[in-house]
Amino acid sequence: MRIDVIANTSARRYRTGSSLIDRMAAACAGAAELHPTSSVAELGEVCERIARRGTDLVALSGGDGSFMAGVTALARAFGEGALPPLALLPGGTVATVARNWGMSGDPAALLERIVRGLRGRRSGTAIPGAVRRPTLRVRATARGGVEERIGFIFGTGLVASFFDVYYERGGDGYGAAARIVARVFVESFYGGAYARRVLDPLPCTIDVEGRQLAPRAWSLVCASVVRDLGIHMRVTYRAGEDLARPHLVASALSPRGLGPRAPLVLAGRRIGGKHHFDDLVRDFTVRFGVPASAIPLGEGPYILDGDPLRASEVRVSAGPAIDVLSRA
Repeated sequence: MRIDVIANTSARRYRTGSSLIDRMAAACAGAAELHPTSSVAELGEVCERIARRGTDLVALSGGDGSFMAGVTALARAFGEGALPPLALLPGGTVATVARNWGMSGDPAALLERIVRGLRGRRSGTAIPGAVRRPTLRVRATARGGVEERIGFIFGTGLVASFFDVYYERGGDGYGAAARIVARVFVESFYGGAYARRVLDPLPCTIDVEGRQLAPRAWSLVCASVVRDLGIHMRVTYRAGEDLARPHLVASALSPRGLGPRAPLVLAGRRIGGKHHFDDLVRDFTVRFGVPASAIPLGEGPYILDGDPLRASEVRVSAGPAIDVLSRA
């Protein structure tokens, strides 16, 4: 059985743990081929080479952005209908998607168990423990043109503002994220400046399956195929119910209205409130800036799997279903 391991050496665990790439090579134990990459261009070249000669399993190691970039590159190289089974091995700061699907801990130890479990199996046989999982197709229009990615967690409004603050403070993982959430929660009760920076509605419109929702500014827009977005924030508590319909949650509430509803998110319940949208959808489109708003028609911020991006319009729908090894 042929196993390929693509490790993003720019991901945090690889940058801070100098021996990790060597331990990943040792875990391959002659039964898997390791491909270290440090750029999108290298990643694309590796995926093209793997697609030309074939594989039985591709393990991606990195953070959530690495998983998004890896699945996107593999889909381009193999074609969406011929994607190989995948394993997502955490190698970044948080690796939220991998954790949701049962992969947490040391990536080298996880890889060693995978290789040991598949050793001696014939090429072309089914991968035990692989589960079919949904993805998002995110098509963004910006000044540079149109780019399509395959990912897992999309967000704008407070999601983009939260990551602005998070990266300003070093992006140090769940602990740093929890401290930001706690401060925003407290300040939301009295409309503090910190809470307003994160929670103030962002001028944009949302079309859901061709129907425009009423508000012209939204404080929260989030769609995901995993239920826990980190630190037990279960905004998209129905994610994964339908391979063809991701869960979209959108709220136009003010900071004082939205912040105190955080306990509902932790409990995996509807946020509620005026103009709240919460459902499984086939597709939706976000357009940034609205006439007569403080932000002119143009590009706005959004987050895809932890990566900050900008576009004038983003269309989100179900991406290709993938078979993912959910335990090692």
